[in-house]
Amino acid sequence: MLVKYCQLSIISAFIVLIFGCQTASNPESALRQKITGLKTPESAVQAADGRIFVSEIGGFGKDGDGQITVIDNTGKASVFASGLDDPKGLKIIGNNLYVADKTKVMKISLNDAKVSVFAAATAFPATPQFLNDLEADPQGNLYVSDSGDIMGTGKGGAIYKIDANGKVMLLIDGKQDARVMAPNGLLADDTGNILIYVDFTSGILYSYNQQTHALNDIAEGFGGGDGVAHHSNGTMFVSDWKSGKVYSVNRKNEVILFKDGYQSAADIGITKDEAYLMVPDMKAGELDFIPLK
Repeated sequence: MLVKYCQLSIISAFIVLIFGCQTASNPESALRQKITGLKTPESAVQAADGRIFVSEIGGFGKDGDGQITVIDNTGKASVFASGLDDPKGLKIIGNNLYVADKTKVMKISLNDAKVSVFAAATAFPATPQFLNDLEADPQGNLYVSDSGDIMGTGKGGAIYKIDANGKVMLLIDGKQDARVMAPNGLLADDTGNILIYVDFTSGILYSYNQQTHALNDIAEGFGGGDGVAHHSNGTMFVSDWKSGKVYSVNRKNEVILFKDGYQSAADIGITKDEAYLMVPDMKAGELDFIPLK
């Protein structure tokens, strides 16, 4: 029987820290304004220097019209890299931005915007159908979700692990466990042993132990679960693409509606100073900033 809200102690032990306060002298704490006019924005991530990178899919299934937009500290948006297919999940490791781009993972230098293929479709054990979110662990490994036939049967998904050399290995898929249908947003703990993910089809939030291979439910009711992010105070945030809602999950596993009213809340992220939750609204073509107080 599915337990709706189970203990998050396995996560909380790693992420419970003092809440970061805003200071007037910190440029990251300046009021952020909503960014509009984006072309199907899917994911947002902030670099150490304050720049925010947003993946823009463009037309779904239309190769070559996807791009990465960069937003500087003044709020000015400009194209950082173009010529991608359907770029979605973003993750920064060192001086490189990694992008889940349809059936492959791309690497873009933050210094000169040079684009290269990090993991080609042929590097995967099975040809990816719908690469979606990206996450990294402290050891520098990448994780990418393949949401499978997300717009059709809602099945066929998988989660892969990619090492620093671009070698891909399967972590878990629907053949191993029927609960893995359309995995989307990913979140790694501080040890790199536990991977959290939300499933777009079932709307259930899971934790996967890479050592024991146990898959356990954490919470449910997230509709078309998309993005997962966590604050250092232990709160997790989960977006629901279908209903346009963002939820919070506290350390007691209570699921609370945090904000609604979006057309399609996609892959959320938290700014470096933890002052804002970034919410790409895909259908609206906007990037919203929710203050975290």
